[in-house]
Amino acid sequence: MPETRYIFVTGGVTSSLGKGILASSLAKLLQSRGYSVTIQKLDPYINVDPGTLNPYEHGECFVTEDGAETDLDLGHYERFLNEATSQANNVTTGRIYQSVIDKERRGDYLGKTVQIIPHITDEIKRRIKILGSKGKYDIVITEIGGTVGDIESLPYIESVRQLKWELGNKAIVIHLTLVPYLSATGELKTKPTQHSVKMLLETGVQPDILVLRTEHDIELSVRQKVALFCNVSLDSVIQSINVPTIYDVPLKMLEEKLDITVLKKLDLAINEDIDLSAWNSFLTKHKNPTQTVEIGLVGKYVELHDAYKSIAEALVHAGAENRAKVNIKWIHSEDIKEDNVAEKLSGLNGVIVAPGFGHRGMKGKICATQYVRENNIPFLGICLGMQVAVIEFARNVLKLEGADSSEMNPKTLHPVIDLMEQQKGITNYGGTMRLGAYECRIIEKESNVCRAYNKLTVYERHRHRYEFNETYRQQYIDAGMTPVGINPETDLVEIMEIPDHKWFVGVQFHPEYRSTVLNPHPLFIDFIKNSLVEK
Repeated sequence: MPETRYIFVTGGVTSSLGKGILASSLAKLLQSRGYSVTIQKLDPYINVDPGTLNPYEHGECFVTEDGAETDLDLGHYERFLNEATSQANNVTTGRIYQSVIDKERRGDYLGKTVQIIPHITDEIKRRIKILGSKGKYDIVITEIGGTVGDIESLPYIESVRQLKWELGNKAIVIHLTLVPYLSATGELKTKPTQHSVKMLLETGVQPDILVLRTEHDIELSVRQKVALFCNVSLDSVIQSINVPTIYDVPLKMLEEKLDITVLKKLDLAINEDIDLSAWNSFLTKHKNPTQTVEIGLVGKYVELHDAYKSIAEALVHAGAENRAKVNIKWIHSEDIKEDNVAEKLSGLNGVIVAPGFGHRGMKGKICATQYVRENNIPFLGICLGMQVAVIEFARNVLKLEGADSSEMNPKTLHPVIDLMEQQKGITNYGGTMRLGAYECRIIEKESNVCRAYNKLTVYERHRHRYEFNETYRQQYIDAGMTPVGINPETDLVEIMEIPDHKWFVGVQFHPEYRSTVLNPHPLFIDFIKNSLVEK
C-alpha cells in the first residue's frame, strides 16, 4: 500500500474565498478516481472548539458522529464526500495548546523550555498525521483556516514548511488567492496574488499549485504572468470562476485538471475512469426542477445564513430529490407576534423551526408553531424546534398554564422540557451536552417518520442538554401528540408527531448533519414532498 500523501490548502488576500469548497471539490474528484480521501480543518482560534461560540461569530457549529463540535466546513466535507468525519478532522489552536500544556504539567518535556518550535509545531504535525497514520486514507487534505500573514496562523504555516521538507514529494501546497476585476480599467489584477505568494515564501513555503478565484475568465497571458512571478508551472495555475452553486465547483476543477495536476505532483497513478455519474444526476435534478416550494425557516440568527448552513443544504438535497426548487424564506423569530404571524407566514408551503439556545426569540417560535399546527401546514421542528412544539402544545392544547422549558424558566410549574438528570449540577457549558450519534427506535409503524425512514432503527446526531419530560408523556398521547421515536437505552423521547396533522414532526436530534448530496436525509425529503402536496 502506498504511503499516505498530504495536501495543504492555504488562503491569501481575503477570507471567505472558499478554501473549504475547494478542498471538498478536490477530494470529490480524487475519490471519484478511486482514492480514499479525507479532509481536516486547522482552526487558528484559541477556543478548544466552536461549541461555545455565538453563531454570529462563527456560523453553524457542526457535530460529528463521535460527538465533536466542529467548524462548519466539516459539513461541506461530509456533504461532498458522503463520508462521516470525526474529532480528528478538526484541530484548533486551543486544543493544541491545551495538549502541550497538559504534557508540560505531567513533566513530559523533562524540564525543557516549552516553545512554539518545536513543541507546538510538533503537536500540530502529530495531529495532521493522525488521519494518515491509520492506513485508511491514500490522501489527507488539510485546510488551514484564516489567511497567510495572520499572526495566529503562523505556527500552522511553519508546521507545513517542516512537513514539506520531511515528506518531500508526498506533500504539496495549494494556495487559493483572489484575482480582482477593476471595472474602471476593465482589467484583472494579479498583484494581490503576487503579494500573497511573496508573504507565503517569506515563511519558507513555496506553493505547488495556485488556484485563482475570479469573477471573469482568466486569459492565458494572465496565467503566464502569475506562473512567472510566483515560481509555479503554467499548468499549476488554476482558475476558479464564480458558479451558480457550490456543487458545480468539482466539475469546474475537473475542467481545469486540478486533480490530474495534483496526482502528478504527488507521484500517484491517474485513473482515467472517473465516476461522477451520481453527482451529475444530482446536479441535473437540482438545475431542472419541475415545481417550486416555499419553505419558511424560523430562527434567531437568520441574518447570517451560515448559522443554519446544514439545514439550507439539506433542503437543497431534498429539493433535488423531489425535482423541486426550494425557496427559503428566512424569518427572524423575534419579528413574529400574535398579530402578524399570519402575514409573516403567508404563502409558505412548509415551516421549519430552527435549533438554538436561550430564550431570545422563543415567543415568536411558539407563535409560528401554533399557527402552522392550527392551519395544517407541514412543520419540522429541529432540536429546540421540537421543544418549542412540545411547549406550544402544552400551553394551547393541554392547557398547562405557564408550561415551559426549565432552560427558559427554571421556576415553571410545568417543565415539559427539563434538564437531563445526569447534567443537573453541571455549570461548565463546554462539552457537557448530549453530543454525537445515538440510536433512535421508531415505535409507531404508521407514523410519517416511519414512512420517511422506511426502517425502525436509525442513528442521528444530537447537540443539546434538555429533554422531553417523561412525566407528561401520557397527557400528550391522550391529547393527540405522539412520541414516535425513543432512545432504547434511556427511553428518552426523540421524535414527536401529530398523527391527525398533514405533516407535523419534531425531532430532538439534528437530521441536517447527516444529509449529503448522494444521500439526502429522508426526513427532509418527506417534509418537502408533503409541502408540495395540496391540502
